[in-house]
Amino acid sequence: MSNLEKAARDAVEAADNAETVKQIAAILAAQQLLNQQQPAPVAQQATQTFDAKKWLVIGGTAVSLGLVGAVFAVAIAVGAVCATACLIVLRGLWADFQKNR
Repeated sequence: MSNLEKAARDAVEAADNAETVKQIAAILAAQQLLNQQQPAPVAQQATQTFDAKKWLVIGGTAVSLGLVGAVFAVAIAVGAVCATACLIVLRGLWADFQKNR
């Protein structure tokens, strides 16, 4: 390799490096402009007051649903007892009917 070829290659590499440096500088400048334009977010915390009416409604709803669930459970239990008694009576009748045959 001659010195001329080596110098030409170094010149091309330096030009590429210079272009890369220019692009990096442009990107950094754009980022700085964006950071200057965007306002810093202001931390505002909404102060919520205690709302007794809301909690009374929530509590009343919970109690009402609990009572409805309890009544429903009792109704199912009564129905199960009645069905069991009916089946026992029918089984006894069926046994008596089979003995008479």
